[in-house]
Amino acid sequence: MRLEHSPEIPRREVPKPNAPSIEASPIEVRRERLHAQAQQRRMPTIPRPASTHVQKIERQREPTERSQHHSIEHRQRRDQIPPQAIGISLREEEKKILAEVGRFRIVNVRDLGETVYQNNAGRMERDLRYLRQQGLVQTEPVNTRRDGRLDKVERIEVVTLTKAGKEFLRHTGDLPSDQTIYSGLVKPREAEHDAQIYRAYLKQAEKIERHGGTNLRVKLDFELKSEVQKAIYAARQVDDGRDLSEIKQQVAAQFDLPYTRNHIQIPDARIVYDLNQEQDQGSRSGHADIEVLTAAYRPGHVQAKAQSGFHVYASSADRASLGFQVEDEHGMTRDILDL
Repeated sequence: MRLEHSPEIPRREVPKPNAPSIEASPIEVRRERLHAQAQQRRMPTIPRPASTHVQKIERQREPTERSQHHSIEHRQRRDQIPPQAIGISLREEEKKILAEVGRFRIVNVRDLGETVYQNNAGRMERDLRYLRQQGLVQTEPVNTRRDGRLDKVERIEVVTLTKAGKEFLRHTGDLPSDQTIYSGLVKPREAEHDAQIYRAYLKQAEKIERHGGTNLRVKLDFELKSEVQKAIYAARQVDDGRDLSEIKQQVAAQFDLPYTRNHIQIPDARIVYDLNQEQDQGSRSGHADIEVLTAAYRPGHVQAKAQSGFHVYASSADRASLGFQVEDEHGMTRDILDL
């Protein structure tokens, strides 16, 4: 029996999943192949906490932020960081410099050398250099007055406190609590005159202490003017229709200041001191007003100051010039003390 075989039917090949089509471009084929490999190799992963990445960024950013603020802190350190926290240790002479300069705002370096260092210029320069390095003081040369005394303008070196030095002195100094402390150079054109106030104070303070005065404090004209103006303003607030000259006379008497030519005469500085009650019939305090005259003063101004009862001082050169300018009918120039 003959068996006849049916012709074999060709099997249709089923394409594999994700198999690229024949018409696919080489780029698409490559893309599909990479996608398939990624699907086969993909393994389940544990998601990281969202904060991990943020913390990493913050750790990387932290040094940058510190470096950005470092230069700012370095510039502001002298004036904003309390110097007492830095642990500065000062010698007695250096403390004396801060106290004297803080009370008078500006002092001639030469005068510090004579009074604090007994003319030992080398030691003074070393101490001033250290105080400058600590940011507590600043020294600078300033021109002397141009009032026709000299053909050539001279220069003097003065020292003032910085803001950091002022804070340091306020927290660590042994000045009286009611002593105002000053810093910075306010009037460069008047620097020579203002620096002479310290010399006048030294001469007058010696007399005060010789007569039993203790615990000396200094009020510069800045502070006195402020107190006088506040008193005048308060009096006018009480009675705004009151005559101003009458108010000024009352305020002048209140502060024990002279009133001449319709003006309250204010000295360059007032020295306030304590007295032994036995030495002054029960009085507990006293004061002495000092004024420094220069050749730049007008004759009328000189006469008003000389007649005010202040302890008036002037350098020998200024006294000679003032003698020619003022009509000395009452011997006023004889009362001018030599600096």
